[in-house]
Amino acid sequence: MTFSTDLITAARNSKAWPFQEAQRLFKRYRDGKPSGEPVLFETGYGPSGLPHIGTFQEVLRTTLVRKAYEIVASDEDGNPAPTRLVAFSDDMDGLRKVPDNVPNKALLEGNLHKPLSRIPDPFEKYESFAAHNNAMLREFLDRFGFDYEFIAASDKYNSGAFDDALRGVLRNNQAILDIMLPTLRAERAATYSPIMPISPATGHVLQVPVEVVDADAGTIRFTDEDGAVIEQSALGGMAKLQWKVDFAMRWVALGVDYEMYGKDLTDTGIQSGKIAKVLGGRKPEGLIYELFLDEKGEKISKSKGNGLTIEEWLTYGTEESLGFYIFPNPKSAKQLHTGVIPRAVDDYWQFRERIPDQDIDKQLGNPVWNLLRIKDPTGSQPPVGSGDTLPVTYGLLLNLVGVLGAEADKDQVWSYLGNYVENADPEAHPALDVLVDRALAYNRDFIAPTMVKRAPEVNEAEALKALDARLADVPTDMPSEDLQTIVYEIGKDQTFGFDNLRDWFKAQYETLLGSSQGPRMGSFIALYGVENTRKLIAEALAR
Repeated sequence: MTFSTDLITAARNSKAWPFQEAQRLFKRYRDGKPSGEPVLFETGYGPSGLPHIGTFQEVLRTTLVRKAYEIVASDEDGNPAPTRLVAFSDDMDGLRKVPDNVPNKALLEGNLHKPLSRIPDPFEKYESFAAHNNAMLREFLDRFGFDYEFIAASDKYNSGAFDDALRGVLRNNQAILDIMLPTLRAERAATYSPIMPISPATGHVLQVPVEVVDADAGTIRFTDEDGAVIEQSALGGMAKLQWKVDFAMRWVALGVDYEMYGKDLTDTGIQSGKIAKVLGGRKPEGLIYELFLDEKGEKISKSKGNGLTIEEWLTYGTEESLGFYIFPNPKSAKQLHTGVIPRAVDDYWQFRERIPDQDIDKQLGNPVWNLLRIKDPTGSQPPVGSGDTLPVTYGLLLNLVGVLGAEADKDQVWSYLGNYVENADPEAHPALDVLVDRALAYNRDFIAPTMVKRAPEVNEAEALKALDARLADVPTDMPSEDLQTIVYEIGKDQTFGFDNLRDWFKAQYETLLGSSQGPRMGSFIALYGVENTRKLIAEALAR
């Protein structure tokens, strides 16, 4: 696999955000990492709960930058720059509260404050709660075809792989305190220590002052929960670092070169960057992204339940459309609710259709071009070719299913698609077949329960009568463009008193389809059928 000179040149000058990020990282390593190792991208995960859209978007965006970097930093022969992506699970963190969406809550209640990797699995499938959630994370990432290496904090702490880095923290204990204490409230500062010992009596991760006895030996002293003064090692899984210190230690110990995080962790990034420098390392390059909002513009909260899950998106939309929606403007907040799904699906296919006709520099800014490279095993060129058009938009499909009603089934939808789509068969159009299922679900849950078709106003009724009269004289197989011309002509006829065509289209949507928005009516009439459309008009006029 090699990249063309044109592609490399375009990548090094692209204004698309993944390539802008890659260019910044390339400036750091013009000749690759001094060690000759692959550039390391990291994404972190707290396994106190199940993976969610936030997990997906962070791995997706990091992967997009990784793929861009491989082109930007490729060598003179066009060979991609070597890279790695690590998905890191902080499963040594203490469990602070019991999640709402788990069984056996009493089991977790009895194990609060212990490391997640040392708590029994309430699902009774794995050796620990963390092991269960880590398995769910890997299954989740594999589902979307991400290329990554999984690392669990418990493996690194318990095996001693982090011991040298922990000694570095102990040696610089006071310097780290000097960074952190000014940022803390007085009450928190009184008990703060960069390193959190694990109680030999209870197994809890302790938030207590710690005295460094011997940094090189890794020995610390603290007062346990029962008042006993304990002197023990901080190595080999007998202690856990505070979050901001752990973040920095990990960057240094693993040699992380790029990590992005949300706006809510801006302060964490600043303090962790300072700590990384104290530890002899360097803060990675990275992007601070904005957070998701609900349909009211409020921050999404797992505790409030006002978000949208991956499963919900994939019930009504597609994996590709989710990636498309997440791609643009990561520094701008996005509303995340079911209402954005139909547009995201159709926009994905519109951008996909453009790729073959775009110059390379335009392709690099096309979200779909970037998303397709994630799935391409060679990583060199997106597999754009046959099947890159959708014969019916998702919006039009939703209008059809909405008219058919809540009891519509898949076979019925495909029978109507035969009016509009050449070789209308699920096997011939697998992407459309997926969307038929999604449209039926979306209609069942959102359209059918709220659909109201209003009666037409006097002038609207006259226009609908004129449309019916015109449709009575056309062949049943008239092309959609010709049908659209008829619709236009009626709307432009001043006899019916529409100030603009938008009012005429809205009238059709609200009286015939029960929606404030809708498709090109010529396309809908061709899909639904001329005679069936005339029946809709008759029903509207009878209200």
